[in-house]
This record gives sequence, C-alpha cells and structure tokens, in this order.
Amino acid sequence: MEECAPSRPPLGLLLRLVHQHWTQAVEAALDEAGFGDIRPPHANVFTFARPEGIKVSELTKLAHVRKQTMTQAVEELERLGYVERRPDPDDRRARLVFLSERGKGVRPIAMATGRLIDERWAEIAGSQEIEQIKHALQRLLDRLQGDDQTGFGG
Repeated sequence: MEECAPSRPPLGLLLRLVHQHWTQAVEAALDEAGFGDIRPPHANVFTFARPEGIKVSELTKLAHVRKQTMTQAVEELERLGYVERRPDPDDRRARLVFLSERGKGVRPIAMATGRLIDERWAEIAGSQEIEQIKHALQRLLDRLQGDDQTGFGG
C-alpha cells in the first residue's frame, strides 16, 4: 500500500509550530528582562493568576492541564520567588496562589512582547489575514468548548 504525503501539514502541527515561534519570542524577551528561569509550563500560572489569589484547582481548570502539572509549576514558581501561597480566608483547608512582586513584573513584559509579535506577524502576513485567523480560531474554540473538551464530539 502506497502512502501519500499530505500536501499540507495537519492543522495541529501548524498550530504547534506557530505557537513555538510565539513562545520563543516571549521567552527571549523575558530572558532579556532578567526572567530567564521561567519555562513554558509556567505561563499558565501567569496567564490565569488573579490579584485576589486563585486556587491551584481553578488554575488547573482554566489552563486545561492536569493537577499534577499545575502543582509542579506553582511549586517551581514559588521556589523561584514568582508566586506566594497563602491561606484562603474563605476555606481554612485551601491555599491561594498570588503573584509576588517579582512575579507581577512578568505579565507586562509578556503582554508587550505579544503585541509586538502580533504587529510583526501582521507585517508578514497582512493585518487582515491575521484578524481572519484570530476570528476563525476563536469561533472554533467557542464551538469546541460548547461541544465538549476533547474536540472529538460526544
């Protein structure tokens, strides 16, 4: 049986490769700003952390990762001085994750770099094309989240 190579890579591969470009640019900016010890799994904590604190279980749900993965990221960030865990005033058994002063410096750099990446990609592909891609991906995500969490239907 003869295998046919696809004329175009699958969507998942394209998304992963584009995401790698994005991640590498953000990592380089963070490294330059003195945050070179941050790794990609840590991004989920910075993305979803709230000023009023957040439980690891809630971070896990928002980031769509396993609890073990999120717990490990939070523990690493705590050791590195980016987050603090404090008792939850509403639940004595729970602890909340807060960004430390050092941790609060990460998000503005990552967001500014994200805007620069958007601008650069718009220069390369055209702003209209980038907006179409963003809208198409948002529609797909909305539908997937409305359907189920796997993307395979129910």
